[in-house]
Amino acid sequence: MGLKQTVAPAIEPISLTEGKLHLRIDTTAEDVLISSLIKAARQYCENYQRRAYITQTWELWLDRFPDIDIIDVPLSPLQSITSIKYYDTANVAHTFASSEYFVDSKSQPGRVSLSYGKSWPTGTLRPTNGVCIIFVAGYGSAASAVPATACYAILLLVAHYYENREAAGASQIYQAPLSVDALLWQERCF
Repeated sequence: MGLKQTVAPAIEPISLTEGKLHLRIDTTAEDVLISSLIKAARQYCENYQRRAYITQTWELWLDRFPDIDIIDVPLSPLQSITSIKYYDTANVAHTFASSEYFVDSKSQPGRVSLSYGKSWPTGTLRPTNGVCIIFVAGYGSAASAVPATACYAILLLVAHYYENREAAGASQIYQAPLSVDALLWQERCF
């Protein structure tokens, strides 16, 4: 399975102003650094929770269709499936009709299941990455849609990154603050 982001979120859940306020910084000298810390903290939190916060588009690559009727989509919340394509042995792409499957965006993780009486395509696929599911995930396009616990975890992690800029030494073990993991654990997707 491969997962590739094709459209990044248009904004961060935490603005530069919010990040600076949390850090108690009132100059612009470190705006670039703080912006990059916000992005890194958001990515950590999304990866930990297996979620997408702000609307973003992804490709899920599978070697073949599953033996069961359901494919779990690994990032929640699932907004929509853009397309399901599969590639034959000649590397020609075919689109699996949306009438053949049902999108379950209520479950977490979201999933795609075959419609009643339907089956996955049966032709021989190329040896690897024979199926590509393009999907959109996230709570929405506004920062206000992101859960408060995730936003606060991002702020805590930004502060941690800001105060601990050097790499951990050989005798140190890097670990995110326990408060960050405790906040994120509440809505972690498995």
